[in-house]
Amino acid sequence: MNENTENGNAPTTMKALVFHGMNRIALEDKPKPTIIQATDAIVRITTTSICGTDLHILKGDVPTVADGRILGHEGVGVIEEVGTNVLGFHKGDKVLISLITSCGSCRFCKKAMYSHCLNGGWLLGNSIDGTQAEYVRIPFADNGLYLLPPDVEEEAAVMLSCILPTGLECGTLKGQVKPGDRVAIIGAGPVGLAALLTVQLYAPAQILMIGHDDNRLEVARSFGATTVINNTDGKAVERVMELTQNNGVDVAIEAVGTAETFDICQAIIAPGGHIANMGVYGKPVQLHLEKLWASNITLTTRLVDAGTTPLLLNMVQSGRLDAKRLVSHRFELSEILKAYDTFSHAAKEHALKVVIKNTNTIT
Repeated sequence: MNENTENGNAPTTMKALVFHGMNRIALEDKPKPTIIQATDAIVRITTTSICGTDLHILKGDVPTVADGRILGHEGVGVIEEVGTNVLGFHKGDKVLISLITSCGSCRFCKKAMYSHCLNGGWLLGNSIDGTQAEYVRIPFADNGLYLLPPDVEEEAAVMLSCILPTGLECGTLKGQVKPGDRVAIIGAGPVGLAALLTVQLYAPAQILMIGHDDNRLEVARSFGATTVINNTDGKAVERVMELTQNNGVDVAIEAVGTAETFDICQAIIAPGGHIANMGVYGKPVQLHLEKLWASNITLTTRLVDAGTTPLLLNMVQSGRLDAKRLVSHRFELSEILKAYDTFSHAAKEHALKVVIKNTNTIT
């Protein structure tokens, strides 16, 4: 329980997960955020999560994250305070937090490219303090928050902050998945599984899931993958070509961010196919144009814009999309270092998405 108060009133400090450089994080007391701009909202976090991108931050792959930054860009919570220019939300509203901050008026926002907002983009847990804390400040709250219907569970909703919009927008939609397509998803981690859930909305004929972790591959099978391939032996390309009569796949979704997984995509894509990149890269990879120049393929990259969040929220509410099945572990905020350790050792711990509950905050 947070006991740091002034004159017995609301708390002035909070617990937060703080980044201190490569592989260094700590749960610390930090000042509780306050309204800075009239378009801000302060949200009391009730549920947050850890993203694969947070692990990339710990590895040093995201140099924009400074020492002292509160991590996290996924969350559900209750609005504690709103700025005078916030129109759509009020104190006490339960909300879903989007990882993307967008002003709604710049030239990129007008193109619905919210991740490239000139006044926002991916800020939370990157260039401003994030959601792995008791409280968070949300800039441009009218654009970055969604009212949470009372019949949508928080654990399901928090999957809509980042991972499911990423799977849908960066994987399924960029890959232009169509009915009857052969689709391969390279990487059976949480974002790959999110892509698997959204790919099925477009009725592909075959979904091949490639990874190294037998547990996650079996989860992928239970989620709807038609074939799973463990690439520990390095023979995934050979297996895919056998399964597709040497034709390759129509869509290859890269969901890791390594040279190995990107090379697999290039090797298995059929003429006229789409390679949709979702991975976060910390090192260069090689584009094999000497093999692909005449193959009429499309290669796409994208940072999630989260413009599909209302659509996904509707599907979760209707029961069409079971987002909660991505959650494997649950922790309290006081246990967040253990949560990071569990998520970092996913194969050993059989971890998919871990959620962190904040149940002790004084309001």
